[in-house]
Amino acid sequence: MRLIVAIVVSGLILISLSCGAVTQANTPSERVGSGDAEDVLVHPVWSKNATIYEVNLRQHTAEGTLNAFQNDLPRLKALGVDILWLMPVFPIGEVNRMGGENKSCYLAELGSSSLGSPYSIKDYTDINPDLGTLADFVEMVDEAHLLGMKVILDWVANHSAFDCEWTETHRGFYLLDNSGNLQPPTGTDLWDVTQLDWENGVQNGLYNGMANAMEFWVTEADIDGFRCDHAEKIPVAFWDIARRRLEALKPEIFMLAAADVPAHHNRAFDMSYAEHYHHLTNEIAQGREDASVLREYLTEEAKKFQTDAYRMGFATNHDENSWNGPISERYGEAGDAMVILSGMLLDMPLIYSGQESGLDKRLRFYEKDTVEWGEYAKADFYRSINVLHHEEQALWNGDYGGAPELLACKSPEKIFAFTKRKEQSQVVVAVNLSADSVPLSMNMPEGEFVAVMRKNIDANGVVSPWGYIVLKKADE
Repeated sequence: MRLIVAIVVSGLILISLSCGAVTQANTPSERVGSGDAEDVLVHPVWSKNATIYEVNLRQHTAEGTLNAFQNDLPRLKALGVDILWLMPVFPIGEVNRMGGENKSCYLAELGSSSLGSPYSIKDYTDINPDLGTLADFVEMVDEAHLLGMKVILDWVANHSAFDCEWTETHRGFYLLDNSGNLQPPTGTDLWDVTQLDWENGVQNGLYNGMANAMEFWVTEADIDGFRCDHAEKIPVAFWDIARRRLEALKPEIFMLAAADVPAHHNRAFDMSYAEHYHHLTNEIAQGREDASVLREYLTEEAKKFQTDAYRMGFATNHDENSWNGPISERYGEAGDAMVILSGMLLDMPLIYSGQESGLDKRLRFYEKDTVEWGEYAKADFYRSINVLHHEEQALWNGDYGGAPELLACKSPEKIFAFTKRKEQSQVVVAVNLSADSVPLSMNMPEGEFVAVMRKNIDANGVVSPWGYIVLKKADE
């Protein structure tokens, strides 16, 4: 993402611009993908204004199956979703399964209600029978493609289940203790998963074995990419090689890193988590920080990330919801304001299963706990964000879109305002990031603008706590 930190004052624009060029990856590979001329990362063209939706298959429907989820595809298409990120669909380990309430986890007894963690992978090339079959998965992917949506799989490369087939067939893939035993991931006590040995991954064959497993899903199910769990714990060299190999099968592959690492964008990943940004929004909503920290964040972001890196803003996901609480619990009355920011300040907006229904509970992670959909109370809100992302080029992803320029205002510790522009498109966003009512006084860009989304702003221009307004430039 290109970030321009700018203050607009009396027509003067002060700009600090970070222009990090994509550097050539230096990892060995015999295969070259979509950037075959110079071996550089090339984003899929279809991703330029794409939106993303995380699917918690276990909880998305009462049945918790692929077939049941397939029935919801037309609704998600109408919501403006382009990419379906599916939480892990693989068979789940039975040894040391975890269970319990969200804040009191334990090793589950045999016969308990625990279904295990989807991130405890027993077989990297099969489907969890609780969800359906490989044929069901392929049919769902085909239907999503017919509707114009892409499908990416959640990929868990740092660790596997203790009873993963690899623990028997490829024992050398694992980091063993001094007695030759499997052990949990380094620095954790997560005994439902065991650590893979990435430090010696070239020599022990793990690089090739993991890449082969990823290729399986592209060749057998025609998926469009991967969201990579704990990507920062895997050598960048592996991700670079894997990207090239996947591009050889499908040039317009899409890769999302569940990490906040600039080097991931050199060759391997299209998009990464804006994790620090997300933590700051929680601090603001809970009164421990004010709007000024976001201005500081943008300055640091511009120094770290190259201009074409997609950065994913989010208000919730499976981890945030289950372990830290739903939007209503973490953000309170600031929820909608934080969603507006996460969907417009950075790049691609994320929606998580149930978010469009106003999900207000922590979904249990190890047991069945179906989303309560009701009347999809927030669907129009999220649809409006997605429509703007599609139609306003200023909001497109990375260099396809515009960079945020900060707008000066009289209450900078409370009002956070910025504009984005690209070609003929321009958008202005102003949010009251405080629990006080504040007059909206800011320097507007030249031109005529119309409001397209707003909340809690009265006729005198006073913004109530956590109110916001989104404007777009009027057609000439």
